Order: sequence, then C-alpha cells, then structure tokens
Amino acid sequence: MPVRGRRGELDSLRTLVVVGLVFFHAALVFSPDDDYYVKNADTTGAITVLAGFGVVWAMPMLFLVAGLGARHSIRRRGAGGFARERLLRLGVPLVFATLALDPLPQWLRLRAADPGHHESYWHFWPRFLTVHLDLGDFPFVLAGRYFETGHLWFVVLLLTFCLLLAPVAAPLAAAAERSGPLVARHPALLLLPALPLAAIDSLLGMEEDFAGWNRWAYLLFFLYGHALADDDRIRAATRRLAVPVGVLGLLLFAGTAPGFVTQDDPFTAWTPFALVTRALFGAAGWCWVLAIVGLLDRAREGRPGEGGSHEPQEAGVSRRRVTAYLAVAALPLYVLHQPVVVAFAYGVVGWSAPIVVKYAVIVTGSLAVILLLYEYGVRRTRLTRFLFGMRAAPPGRTPS
Repeated sequence: MPVRGRRGELDSLRTLVVVGLVFFHAALVFSPDDDYYVKNADTTGAITVLAGFGVVWAMPMLFLVAGLGARHSIRRRGAGGFARERLLRLGVPLVFATLALDPLPQWLRLRAADPGHHESYWHFWPRFLTVHLDLGDFPFVLAGRYFETGHLWFVVLLLTFCLLLAPVAAPLAAAAERSGPLVARHPALLLLPALPLAAIDSLLGMEEDFAGWNRWAYLLFFLYGHALADDDRIRAATRRLAVPVGVLGLLLFAGTAPGFVTQDDPFTAWTPFALVTRALFGAAGWCWVLAIVGLLDRAREGRPGEGGSHEPQEAGVSRRRVTAYLAVAALPLYVLHQPVVVAFAYGVVGWSAPIVVKYAVIVTGSLAVILLLYEYGVRRTRLTRFLFGMRAAPPGRTPS
C-alpha cells in the first residue's frame, strides 16, 4: 500500500481539538441543557447551538487521528509491542488521573450544589474510590455512588479500541490495501461509513456522557483512521470529495435541528422523529470529518516541499517547533484540562458579572494554568512524563 509519513496537519488538529475542549467545557457552565459540575445561575440556549457545531466532528476526529497513529505504531513495533506500549502510554495516565485528578470535579459539584456541604477533599477522596464491578457498562467496568471516569472516558475507549485492534491489525490492513484501488475508481464509496454510523447512533442511542455520540460509533472512526486515512489513493479521493461532502454534511446537520429542538429526549427516544434525527447526526458527523481531513490534506499539498509556495525559513522553523511542542502535549493537556476548568468555574460563577466576562475569565485562566502545569509540572521530569503517558525525555533534554 502506498503510504506516507505521519500527517502533521492531523497531529496539529488533534492538539487544536484538545485546546478547544477548554472553550467547550467552560461553555457548559452556562448551558441550560447540560448537567455540568458547576453551573452559573444565568444560562443561555445559544451555548447549546454553538456546542453542537463542535460535538458533531471534534471527538470523532480525535479517534480518527488516534487510529492513524496506531497504524504507524504497529508498523514500527508489531501488534504485541503496540499493545504493550498503549497499555503504558494510556493505562498509566488513566490510573494516575483517576486517583489524583478525577475526584476534584465531583467534590466541587457537591460543594456547588449545596453551600452547606463542608466535607473536606481528603474525606471525600476515599468515598469517590468506593467502587464495584459493573460489567454491563463495558468498557466502563467500575461504578460507585460518586465514582466516574469523567473526561477520561476518551482514554478508556481509546485504550479499549487499541487492545481490540492489536490481534486483527494484520488482516484489517490487508483488507484495506485491497480496497484502495476500488475507492480510487469510485470515490463515492467513501460515503459508505456514514450508513453504519447513522445506524449505531439511531438504534443504540446517543450518549450525552460521551460528547453526544454512541461509544461504539467512535470505534468506526478509529478503525477508519487506522486502515484507510494514510493510503495515498484514499487520500486523493478524499481531497476530491472534500467540498461536496462538506456541503452534504452541513445539510444533514441542519436537518437534525428540528428533532433536537422539539423532541423531549432526542438522544434515546424511539419515536420515528428521534430515530431519524440521530441517523442524520451520525451521517453528518462522518461527512464533516471526511471533509475536514480532505481540506487539510489539500492545504498540506500546497506547503513547501509539496509543490506549493515557499514560506520564510524562520517562520517555517518556528511553526514546526510549536507544532512539535504541542503534538506531544496533547494527552497531558487533555488529562489536565477538565479539573482545572471546573475549579475556575467554581470560583467564578458566584461573581456579579455578565456571562461573557465570566466565560472569558474561566477560559483564559484555565488555559494559562493548564499550560503552566504542563510545562513545569509534567514535561520536565522522567516520573511526571511517565505518569502522563509521555516518552522518557523531551527532545534535546536529559531526563531528570
């Protein structure tokens, strides 16, 4: 199969999505429809509409990029080495963050809901960790009165998908190689994944806890990224379809508005209207992701070394340094972001200020603290890098 190296534009997009989650979760503080940890007294329905534009593509894109990364990892390490590496790079930060970071938002939720709740964090912590097995909610097999994976659901699903992929990676790659020439001749075949995605969301229901998508829909985005997104023939077809598929995605997404606005429970209801609404959402998400990948690849083709115009050397070096810095920061930033956002929201919602002022303070303060925590609390020592799923030492540095 003709393939290229890592797709830097998708690595950059992954980091952009992670940073965007700060804006997204800060917005939920002011949404009337979401049961977020800390809520402002005044809310606005505009948040729900704006959030929908991110929900339809952002988390699916993270899984697609993770699938592409899995392809490169398996190529270097083999299936067994890939599984071991993912257990360390995802499993360790999952366990560490569940113990050290996840209890904080739940504790602040209790304090925000009841001003008379004065239980200390250290008394709450063991209650958070009081759990029992719940195999019926696979892969979220631990449950408790206060326990939750919170925003770490992404890490749980990604680790599960990686372990499911490892034993079937070889036959899947062989099947993908056979599909390349067929898709090159008939690019419209790239629309076919929209059908199972529509069926999964429609028949299994959408899950608010997982950014609106059914958990198993993400598996299809992950497998697509692994099997097809790095094939030159598939990429050429994706570039050709990017604009019409993007327009189709916008139309499908617009078609979901009546259902989401008028249905009491559009995520799980079995009324025909709700079923169609969810199906349109699943299909729209596929079109959005496919269009974004194609448009980014078009832009990449025009960069230096690929037939495009030249950019100043210093600007190119600076851009590559920033891109490389943020690319390795994506997972730690993701792990850190939600506890920080909730903590800022807890301190800000009581202010007597307009929503826009509170929102700006939560976002700017959270971004500053998250980046400082990453730079000075995570990336500079071997132990903290290990706990957050990073390689032993940053480029050009000796581990401390």
